Amino acid sequence: MATLAYFVSDTHFGFHEYPVEKPLIQKFEYLCNLVTSTKGELYILGDLFDYWFEYKTVIQKNSYRILSCLEHMVENKIDVYYVIGNHDFSHRDLFEKQLGIKIFEKFISKEINSKKFFLAHGDGLLDNDKGYLILKSIVRNKKLQSLYSKLHPNIGISLAKYFSKVSRNHTANRDYGPIDFMLKFSTQKIKEGYDYVVLGHSHRVVNEKINRGFYINLGTWLIKPTYGIFNGEKFEIIEF
Repeated sequence: MATLAYFVSDTHFGFHEYPVEKPLIQKFEYLCNLVTSTKGELYILGDLFDYWFEYKTVIQKNSYRILSCLEHMVENKIDVYYVIGNHDFSHRDLFEKQLGIKIFEKFISKEINSKKFFLAHGDGLLDNDKGYLILKSIVRNKKLQSLYSKLHPNIGISLAKYFSKVSRNHTANRDYGPIDFMLKFSTQKIKEGYDYVVLGHSHRVVNEKINRGFYINLGTWLIKPTYGIFNGEKFEIIEF
C-alpha cells in the first residue's frame, strides 16, 4: 500500500499579527492532523516562518503552536522533512534534536512510492542572480550568525523582519526575463531521470507535465493556503 506523501511550502507564519494569522495556523494544524491520521509523511520545502533565527534559548513567541504541532507528529512516528528556504536565516538544533525533524540545507533527492522526487525550496537556482546569491552567503555565514546571536532578541528579530522583507521584495521585483528559470531547471532534472520536481519560492502554484515527468510549485499561504499530496499514482495540489 502506498504511503501518502504531503508537501507544503512558503506558509510564512509570522508575517501577519497573531489574530489575523490564527485561522491559517488552524489550517496548518488540520494538515498535521491529516498527515498523522493517514500515517503519511510531511515534506516542508522552506519558509515555514516568514523569518527564522534560532537563538540558543529563545524562539519567536508566535511559533509555539506550529512547533507543538510538528512535535506531536514526530511523537506519533510520522516522518517530517524540512528543506530550509531563503527566509530560514539560522537553524541550530531545535528542529533536529528536540523536535526530531530531518533538516536539509539544499535539497532532497528521494524515491517516494517508486517515483523519483527532487525536492527543494527553489531559491538560488538562477545562475545570473548574483545579488541574491551574495545576500544568501551573508545571511548564512556561520561567523556572522554567531555575532548576530549576541544581539538582544528584540533587536535581532526586528532585523530579521527587515531582512525577510528585503528577500521577499527581491524575489517579487526581480526581472527574470522571458524564461521561467524554475521550469527550465525542472525540465533539466526530469531529463536526468526525476519523475517529479517539487519547489516553492516563486509563490505561484504550478502543476505542469514535462515529457515523462512533472514540475510542481506549491505556491504560498500569503496568497492562498494549499498543500500537495502524492498517493503513488498522481500528485494533486489541494486548496483549503
